[in-house]
Amino acid sequence: MNKLFAQVTGTAAKAAPVKVLPQAPATPPALARIFVRDLVVMATIGIYEHEKREAQRLRVNLDMMVLDRQGQRRDDIADVVSYEDGVKIVRDLAAQGHLNLVETFAETVAHRLLADPRVHSVTVRVEKLDVFPDAASAGIEITRQRG
Repeated sequence: MNKLFAQVTGTAAKAAPVKVLPQAPATPPALARIFVRDLVVMATIGIYEHEKREAQRLRVNLDMMVLDRQGQRRDDIADVVSYEDGVKIVRDLAAQGHLNLVETFAETVAHRLLADPRVHSVTVRVEKLDVFPDAASAGIEITRQRG
């Protein structure tokens, strides 16, 4: 009864604070970089009438940070994210039909690459090579990541 009285009136001995030990920081996943450099494809892309009628050269660069296959050292393509998948995505999109903007092209490629759960982040650079006679290229570079 005295215990109950002490609890109700607040005169019970206070419990010692619980000591919380710091947790070790979570280990980030091991990542590897997969890339494709200077892939040139023909695409109908642009807002002007001549760009809607005639394909033009695009140069595409891809950088993908992917989960490393630590511990798995089989010499098997099924164990890795293949750069060939990125090339196929770019070629398929270029062949798909007209897009108005290189921004849309880059976003679409990034979205499709990130559909693979092993891909952590991607940088996509899309350049029109023949848009200005006095410039090597004009375009966009975006970086997107999972989450």
